[in-house]
Amino acid sequence: MIYDVNFTLTLPEGLSATSGINAIAHAVEALYSQNGNPVIDLMAEEGVRALARSLPVIVNDKTNKEARSDALYGAWLSATCLGLVGMSVHHKLCHVLGGTFNLPHAETHTIVLPHALAYNAPFVPDALKKLGRALDTEDPIEGLNVLLTKLKVKRGLKELGMPEDGIDKAADQALKNKYWNPRELHRDSIREVIRRAWAGESARADIN
Repeated sequence: MIYDVNFTLTLPEGLSATSGINAIAHAVEALYSQNGNPVIDLMAEEGVRALARSLPVIVNDKTNKEARSDALYGAWLSATCLGLVGMSVHHKLCHVLGGTFNLPHAETHTIVLPHALAYNAPFVPDALKKLGRALDTEDPIEGLNVLLTKLKVKRGLKELGMPEDGIDKAADQALKNKYWNPRELHRDSIREVIRRAWAGESARADIN
């Protein structure tokens, strides 16, 4: 497989941003994966770091080859993590939302990621520490909020066309088939994650 940064130079700024956050989502969930390991953690942390520093540059100058190369490096690291370890509630929610309401893939991942991380945050302190280093912040949840603001992306699922009455349907669908997550999944809590993502609220780790 060949990675050629020149092929990415015409990718629109907005799609570059959401695709990059989609890649970050792979790395974030790898950091608290059930079958993770120290090597994957190093790759995931470095992948987030590379994307977080390059995406804001690309949004302001999509032809910046240095930033594009950095983003491609981060995306490769994150994709490698995805291929080697399992994912958790973030990816489950995004697959449910995308499939049920025909929502765009990268944009859905972008909106849901900080809320899914906030849900798991109390149960993954080591992952938060590593993610905080990658984002250069003591509060990685707020770090993601800030990054998404810099990237000027949509923050609410309602902006993508999801109806408000779909929140309950999505919560029910998300719990139909059991899957591993570092925090036990509760219907009311998952509903609140989806509601916040639908409304476009800033993520915060206070979901009971």
